[in-house]
Amino acid sequence: MIATRTTRQRDVIAHVLEGAEGPLAVNDVHGRALSDLPGLGIATVYRTLKLLTEQGRIHPVTLDGETLYEASGKGHHHHFSCTRCGRVFTLHTCPVALPRGTVYPGGFIVEAHEVTLYGQCPQCAAAPA
Repeated sequence: MIATRTTRQRDVIAHVLEGAEGPLAVNDVHGRALSDLPGLGIATVYRTLKLLTEQGRIHPVTLDGETLYEASGKGHHHHFSCTRCGRVFTLHTCPVALPRGTVYPGGFIVEAHEVTLYGQCPQCAAAPA
């Protein structure tokens, strides 16, 4: 692997993802990074996300056809997508008891699983409609 130098943009974008409550869309990463890096271009965000993915520091998550990004190393987890505000949260408990190697009816052998729950986050559930 070729070593790449660290840049302020890379550090800020990685920090944004490490501090997020769940995976973020490119525009969300860009918006949050702008507070530390005024003038940061969206193209730089795309390039940096690609590089951080290649380095294994972050990974893409596809929800409803949209690619979001989150920091790597969070272990086995799932997501909750708020249908009201659109935010996506990381859930650290697994609602599915399907360990790797489970043979599902019909002969399907489970290697991994992803679960996204949909509903209202605590803030939206508490707010008037």
